[in-house]
Amino acid sequence: MPWQTLPNSRCELGESPFWHPLESTLYWVDIAGRQLLRANTYMGEVQRWDMPTEPGCIAPVAGGGLVIALRNGIYRARDWGGSLELVATLPYDTATVRANDGKCDPQGRLWVGTVDETKSADAAALYSIDCRSGTAQVHCHVSGALTGNGLAWSPDASTLYWTDTPRHTVVAFSHASNTNVLSNRSDFVKVAPKPEGWTWKDRRYQGRPDGAAVDVHGHYTAAMYEGRVVCRFATDGSLQQEMELPAQCPTMPCFGGEDLRTLYVTTASKGRPADELAALPDSGSVFYRQVATPGLPVNFMQFAD
Repeated sequence: MPWQTLPNSRCELGESPFWHPLESTLYWVDIAGRQLLRANTYMGEVQRWDMPTEPGCIAPVAGGGLVIALRNGIYRARDWGGSLELVATLPYDTATVRANDGKCDPQGRLWVGTVDETKSADAAALYSIDCRSGTAQVHCHVSGALTGNGLAWSPDASTLYWTDTPRHTVVAFSHASNTNVLSNRSDFVKVAPKPEGWTWKDRRYQGRPDGAAVDVHGHYTAAMYEGRVVCRFATDGSLQQEMELPAQCPTMPCFGGEDLRTLYVTTASKGRPADELAALPDSGSVFYRQVATPGLPVNFMQFAD
């Protein structure tokens, strides 16, 4: 089945898609456009909700609502379009760092990677936010990065994957769920850097790993930013499949549909050259196709109430 385009889904920088199983609805964000979006794919309507600052990522909350990582903090919204309740702030300078890729682990903690907008200070990090006891507990697990992305867990949640996108490497950690400790860091996937003088017409570049999702067999599916492909990697890090997209900059995949066999991919249009956008006019839209292996369901944020 070829890729299809979700109507009216175009964004500047689409990110953080997830499929809500209780609503049969796809959610995602437009970071640069400062919006949350959702679409009941059976009805075809796309709804947009303006945010006060850039939303890096979102996740569903057990019992209803959303948790939203904005530039200046983590917020809870009990209803779509409702008030934003501050949950926690992360220890970074909001003038040069913002929230980026993130999602919840199976225990209901929100994990958020950040991005260093200076692209030089290694000020990005990976944090977890645990609200199950009633008071938000924030912990920094990894620091010294530029752009945190690619967050995902193995099916048994014993392995956590993460990437610092500009460094073209996905790393794997052992994750002790009960103590929330990461250990045994190793390189999982390493891809070649961007060639000097590269332009979007040069198909030799595979891209660099951005957002990701894992299927029930543990395969890691990564959006390859500027590579025009989504790549599926085996549990040993070997490349299994490349799926070419009608957009140069895929940003993050997720699995959806009632059987979790629909692969959705957000993409970006912001900052792309005019000739690229003319050749790939649906850039920034959400694309989807059927796949043989179902993905893992989304995890919900847990609050004490």
